[in-house]
Amino acid sequence: MGICYNKEERIFKLDSINSTYIIEIIDTEGFVGHVYYGKRLRDTNLGYLTRSQEYPFTPEKNNRERVSFLDNFPFEYSTHGVGDFREPCLKVKSEDGTSACQLCYKEHSIYKGKPELKGLPASFGSEEECTTLELICIDPYINLEVVLCYTIFEKLDVLTRSIRIRNKGAKPVYLERALSLCMEFEGINFDVISLHGSWARERHIQRRHVELGKYAIGSTRGESSHQEHPFMAIVSRETSQDKGNVYGFNLVYSGDFFAQVEGTQFENIRFVMGIHPENFQWKLSTGEEFVTPEVVSVFSDNGIDGMTHIYHDFYRKHLIRSKYKDKERPILINNWEATYFNFNTEKLLHIAEDASKLGIEMLVMDDGWFGKRNDDNCALGDWFVNEEKLKGGLKYLVQEVNKKGMKFGIWFEPEMISPDSDLYREHPDWAIQINGRKPALSRNQYVLDYSRKDVRDEIYQRIKDIMESAPIAYVKWDMNRALTDLGSNMLQADQQGELSHRYVLGVYELLERFTSEFPDVLLEGCSGGGARFDPGILYYCPQIWCSDDTDAIERLQIQEGTAMVYPLSTIGAHVSDCPNHAVGRSTPFETRGYVALTGTFGYELDVTRISDEDKQLIPKQVELYHTYNNLIRNGDYYRLLSYREEGQYDAWQVVSKDKSEALVFYIQVLKRPNYRSKVLKLKGLEEKFMYSIQGQERILSGGALMYAGIPIENMPHDFEGKLLHVVRV
Repeated sequence: MGICYNKEERIFKLDSINSTYIIEIIDTEGFVGHVYYGKRLRDTNLGYLTRSQEYPFTPEKNNRERVSFLDNFPFEYSTHGVGDFREPCLKVKSEDGTSACQLCYKEHSIYKGKPELKGLPASFGSEEECTTLELICIDPYINLEVVLCYTIFEKLDVLTRSIRIRNKGAKPVYLERALSLCMEFEGINFDVISLHGSWARERHIQRRHVELGKYAIGSTRGESSHQEHPFMAIVSRETSQDKGNVYGFNLVYSGDFFAQVEGTQFENIRFVMGIHPENFQWKLSTGEEFVTPEVVSVFSDNGIDGMTHIYHDFYRKHLIRSKYKDKERPILINNWEATYFNFNTEKLLHIAEDASKLGIEMLVMDDGWFGKRNDDNCALGDWFVNEEKLKGGLKYLVQEVNKKGMKFGIWFEPEMISPDSDLYREHPDWAIQINGRKPALSRNQYVLDYSRKDVRDEIYQRIKDIMESAPIAYVKWDMNRALTDLGSNMLQADQQGELSHRYVLGVYELLERFTSEFPDVLLEGCSGGGARFDPGILYYCPQIWCSDDTDAIERLQIQEGTAMVYPLSTIGAHVSDCPNHAVGRSTPFETRGYVALTGTFGYELDVTRISDEDKQLIPKQVELYHTYNNLIRNGDYYRLLSYREEGQYDAWQVVSKDKSEALVFYIQVLKRPNYRSKVLKLKGLEEKFMYSIQGQERILSGGALMYAGIPIENMPHDFEGKLLHVVRV
């Protein structure tokens, strides 16, 4: 059993294979305190770490200093308004206008397995894989019940957290803040790692010292966003890729989020994470329940690589549901950068003809096939085939593509509506907007009000009709602007603060319907590239378009940050044309292939117009994909060198679970004059095994490859790459 309760000491101990989490209930009031999280321990009697026996003592012993106690005690779930002045997780406003809440332990339950979260994506596990603790707490003054839900995955060093809030009172209350996790750390000698960027440069890694005061990240854009990311890691100062303690936190949510590290007055840390409170208020009527998104917490004492391996294994096994998660994905060619809006049936079939001969397995038709959509100024919402552009209709096009031995995929942007569309002219109130205020445009489009069931039903039916009209094997689900002008015609005045969260719930509901009715369709998430690359989307989509920037060199940092948390099999990556459409850079076709190979792999170019030299490389890249995809999809990812830090080189490695083989990717970003070869030290091999490197005569032990290293000779030009296959002999 991964969870035990010491009744005498009122201590809960949650154990995974390498970690322990301890909670204590203290005082007659039942304050729920955080005791310990870290390397696995045998002991349970660690309640002394809460300092509750030190001045100012507990209110039971010294109610004179109640506020001093509350402002220092390491709460498992912090609340607002009664004396804890650090960052709160829960803030509740009563009908009388007051805002105060104090939670006290009432009872608990421990059971095998893990519950679903109503209306929300969440990880899953069997009774043999995980154990759940529910701590039921109450505020008797406002009759509020709060259930702190913990699930420990015993074999993966993963602890998930979520909260259920129930109004048992006679009057409504208003949640003004309902975060998912509070975590206390002893001392401030830590660094924090977070992911930042913008469109075309998402998820760049940033590391900084924790100091006194607050450091927060978050999104109020209605999506997890290009700019920030719902992930944060707190690491010991000495932590490196393969050494040191790492605490990772990832929110399973695709909307507004908030995460904050606070260095407190006593030089400890409070960390909180959950739905961003800025655009949030939720009316909780009598008998109603609010469920917060799940946080996936990971502990590793083997550095950042150790955290990465846990997240990758966990998401592959316990979050992604698609039948494709354990399968080799078809190699696709997308027509977006090849044609943009300027295509027709004949052009697409020409691309398919040449692509099929080179071993490419699927043609994806991107934006521009519906309504009067000949540019990005109109027709979103009019999900009807433009038969002037697609002569003979969609079914004819798909059948002709299928005759060439290729599958067919299609692009949708179901959450958006264009002012110049038949749908908007018929239903202008379906757009998110504030009555009387002119709403802001972005990409000349509005966002549909997905808090409304009638809107979701109509859009879904239009998508369903398209899907059932032809044998479509793949869908790219896009979302290309942030939410603004938050107002809904269907919500009461005291519920307008619910719109942002209700919108996300509506997206999830539609994705659930789609994946249930079309389970054989490969669904890829997208949001202007990588604005919704988060665990919430991975629950429905086994892969997400990583970034609209397909330049191989820019992708080094983007994919490094992404792969630090998410499996390589989830990273949408394509070989595109040069000069690159985002940055104008030209890189070797071979290098573009190596970078894309560390993702889902595909092409984003007009194969009928590229040079013969580049075209001849495609069958070789296709062969590499089929040869190594199983290893890339299932192996352990290691970061060897970082262009972000080195400025000259980038290198990463994927090792099979049995350590019998490895792939090493090495990119020489900039050629340097008068330098000898670069010695590269590998990782993750078995010291005692002997290995050969394909194409080289020498045979070396795993120890030699990891601790002495191998030379990588200088290549003649910038942006060149190498792929090494290391095999146990």
